[in-house]
Amino acid sequence: MELNNSIEILLNYFHQLTDVQQRQFAQLYDLYLDWNEKINVISRKDIHQLYERHVLHSLSISRFVHFRDQAKVLDVGTGGGFPGIPLAILFPEVQFTLIDSIGKKIRVAEDVAAQIGLTNVRLLHENAKEEKGKYDFVVSRAVMNAAELVKLIQKNISKKHVHSIPNGLICLKGGELDDEISALKRSCEVVNLSDYFQEEFFETKKIMYVPIPVK
Repeated sequence: MELNNSIEILLNYFHQLTDVQQRQFAQLYDLYLDWNEKINVISRKDIHQLYERHVLHSLSISRFVHFRDQAKVLDVGTGGGFPGIPLAILFPEVQFTLIDSIGKKIRVAEDVAAQIGLTNVRLLHENAKEEKGKYDFVVSRAVMNAAELVKLIQKNISKKHVHSIPNGLICLKGGELDDEISALKRSCEVVNLSDYFQEEFFETKKIMYVPIPVK
């Protein structure tokens, strides 16, 4: 297996993974490969670079904020389970809720979570408007414009702050973000993932963090 499609690329950056976590990450490739033959969950050209372009990309959020035990995180538009499933493996004491409006994608994520024995994820076939729960953070990966997403999820942000940064929205983005930042009309922070990872894929990838104060 090529380096960028094995868990070795994860071990380069996450030396602390337990045997259980390594086993769970190692199972992902065959599970997603099997599902991708039935449903186009991941781009055909990307499936053979799953660990770099999907798993490590999802885990980049952990470089920005370390979720505390018992934190609650909502993954909006999770698709087949990104970034929620990799983060749930990395943070087994954090409660993750993964939602998507496309039922067949949620079924994929449900099966993957069950097959690898994840017990800290809840998967729901719904859109962001329908979700009523309160969370420390909402995460997403290229779901929609951040300004629109903030409008949908600000009702879901908990008043209680227990992390090193205020509660809010953490988005995985790519490319130029000036127009999106301008439309946001509130403070945000953008971090280049090339600051964390050396692979060429991450040169144009970013994290956009939008703190959301709750009155």
